[in-house]
Amino acid sequence: MAAAPAALGPLQKAGHEIRIEAGAGERAGFSDGAYAAKGAKIIGERRELFERAEALLHVRGPLASLPEGKEDLAFIRKGQILVGFEEPYAARDDLSALAATGASVFALELLPRTSRAQSMDALSSMAMIAGYKAALLAASHLPKVFPMMVTAGGTLAASKVLIIGAGVAGLSAIATCRRLGAVVSAYDLRAEVKEEIQSLGARFVDLGIGPPPTAGQGGYAAAQSEEYYKKQREALAKAVAEQEIVITTAAIPGRTSPLLVTADAVRGMAAGSVIVDLVAERGGNCELARVGETVHAGGVTILAPVNLPATAANHASLLFAKNAAALFLHLTKDGKAVFDLADDIVKGTLLARDGQVVHERILRGRAE
Repeated sequence: MAAAPAALGPLQKAGHEIRIEAGAGERAGFSDGAYAAKGAKIIGERRELFERAEALLHVRGPLASLPEGKEDLAFIRKGQILVGFEEPYAARDDLSALAATGASVFALELLPRTSRAQSMDALSSMAMIAGYKAALLAASHLPKVFPMMVTAGGTLAASKVLIIGAGVAGLSAIATCRRLGAVVSAYDLRAEVKEEIQSLGARFVDLGIGPPPTAGQGGYAAAQSEEYYKKQREALAKAVAEQEIVITTAAIPGRTSPLLVTADAVRGMAAGSVIVDLVAERGGNCELARVGETVHAGGVTILAPVNLPATAANHASLLFAKNAAALFLHLTKDGKAVFDLADDIVKGTLLARDGQVVHERILRGRAE
């Protein structure tokens, strides 16, 4: 949900009236009564909700919820403000239809990674939950326990886990696996995250292939040459073979995720091992991963879950609601929309306005 009862206060304090689609929060544990108790109005008909709204806060926008989402395009009108995940990279070919509604569309995926924008960073909020849930998912499929245990039947060794990618999702997975008692290693081509990895009690894996030739920006890793990825895959295969669980989280905004764990690397793992590919929807880090499916290869279980934050819908909704509300309030003053394009947050998230796609990076991508 893009709104949680506990997150309505700042919007109401700013003078905004909140309307919620009837039943929308039930699966996240939020009843219509809980919203009404906080002063929100419950709207039973979807069309009426769209017609009366001046701003629409949603988790996944019309293009991110295909094919059903296209039905909502007919309800969106000129002058409305949309805030949510809009899939600006994956849905590039359909962006013109969204822009043609005349709404001002702000994509949370495009938020700049700055300290000013931290309270609005829904991607990091969702990645944190995804990393946590990935660790639990891996633990539930591994035919062993995570912690070392001294029992009447002997000592059970702690499970060995490798996390590939030390962004928010990766760090969350590291912390969760450590709390469960596993021996954790982590790899990231950004050497600057080594201290973060070690601070969580994990070992930083040095593949011995040197620093990447292309530096990343905004806290993200950069795309590298195929030659570098080849060296990386070969070195990672050796590290992967020593693990019982591998969780991959390496993604590059606007690009296909790099292939890091090959089929040969999977074959090098012991039977019973588990791989969780968190970026399968964006191309995947594991060659054998299939989006939304569980694949078994040589005794290794490969999971490619979709939308893991939704499996912790209550907390995911609470975090997302606070992030989305923070961005919306940044776009308004005294109840009115104020789009200051000199502001890096406004300019960075504004995807479409006045019937046109206006985001420079997305326009460049479409041209390419």
